[in-house]
Amino acid sequence: MIRFGTSGWRGVIAEEVTFANLRRLVAAIATHLVGTGTAPKGVFVGFDTRFLSDRFAREAAAILAARGIPVTLSPAPVPTPVVAHAIVSGRRAGGINITASHNPPEYSGLKFSTASGAPARIEVTRAIETLVDSAGAAPQGHPATGERAARIRSVDMRDAYFRHIGRLVRLTAIRRARLHLGCDPRHGASIAYLGGLLAKAAPTVVAIHDNADPLFGGTGPDCGEAQLGPLARLVRSKRLHLGLATDGDGDRFGIVDRGGVFIPPNLFLAVLADYLLTERRLPGGVGRSVATTHLLDAVCALHGRALYETPVGFKHLGEHLTSGRAFLVCEESAGLSMRGHVPEKDGILAGLLAAEMVAVRRKPIREQARDLFKKVGPLHSRRIDYHIEAAARERLTRRLEDVPSAFAGRRVARLDTSDGRKMIFADGSWILLRPSGTEPVVRCYAEARTPGDLGSLLAAAKDLVA
Repeated sequence: MIRFGTSGWRGVIAEEVTFANLRRLVAAIATHLVGTGTAPKGVFVGFDTRFLSDRFAREAAAILAARGIPVTLSPAPVPTPVVAHAIVSGRRAGGINITASHNPPEYSGLKFSTASGAPARIEVTRAIETLVDSAGAAPQGHPATGERAARIRSVDMRDAYFRHIGRLVRLTAIRRARLHLGCDPRHGASIAYLGGLLAKAAPTVVAIHDNADPLFGGTGPDCGEAQLGPLARLVRSKRLHLGLATDGDGDRFGIVDRGGVFIPPNLFLAVLADYLLTERRLPGGVGRSVATTHLLDAVCALHGRALYETPVGFKHLGEHLTSGRAFLVCEESAGLSMRGHVPEKDGILAGLLAAEMVAVRRKPIREQARDLFKKVGPLHSRRIDYHIEAAARERLTRRLEDVPSAFAGRRVARLDTSDGRKMIFADGSWILLRPSGTEPVVRCYAEARTPGDLGSLLAAAKDLVA
């Protein structure tokens, strides 16, 4: 059974993700595009550095071409945000990227984005799933030849994307500050993108993990604190101003501050929002997912701006960009985009904005965070993922239906059920439990004024899950 999660369809290679299943899914996408009348606008197809990704991409292109749909195929691994830019700049009907993003190396998958460049919304993915279920056997795979091959052309989007990012980020400010930067694309699709853009703005860029590797160096393609130990050591040993990383498909960011200190995504997002409002004075509000820090709420209140909350997933956040309501949209899972850009997460853009912020303010991010805490008060957040079987997850869901009046010694002031169960307490702290849309885990998010209060919330949540 093929089902989309929060961000695309994913599974283990040779188990769920097979050529037969890929053909069935791409054929359903083609049928959907033909049915909506948008197929003549064409589709951009990309892929990451995983095992078989390039072959899956060629197969997807051949299936689309067989249905008469013009296809633009990337000649090399390409980040998801670049696929989104290719869709929007080329006014295409949509885009497919063969990737499992930050998931372990044994996974692959497919992300489908619509004409706006945003991940397909749930009504679209459900329609595609219905088409997959109603179809018969998978279409036969054949190399694209003749007229079919003529519908497939190869286009490298790197230069166009570089020009676009140059309009969003103040590269000249980074040049003037003469920052020395570390770069870690995690053996993934942004190898030619993150380092290339940084090299245009900084006199020194020291790169690690900048060769394609389907096994991602044995540590996986994510760019969280656990994976960025080598980058932290590089920043310390070379005395660099910053270390910047992206995950396997370039949509997530990882930031290491001066001295080799990892900056949690939530903290960076809040500091960046304050920077963009203070220094750039961008119009509009901020969008965040239900799982993302309320520091953003405090920043918006400080500057008199609106705050928009959505369920988890950029398919929900993106509309606040395209409507013009928000200048910045954020997810705690290291995702952001900004006004003038595509409604898709972009870890490359995030890294460059971090460099600009340090260059303009002439302070490490940790010092900027302390300055922000002086203005709005501190908030400390953390996420823990609990691997849990389906039956246990169902029991937990039933348990959460009975909302307590108090939790971990705090009165529950409000319950948010828009995406999981989020208990907001009278003192402003909160905790959220929600099942992942792409992995067999239950995610626990919590935020409190002090590290001690945060620890007590997480301990109570662990007891509840257990």
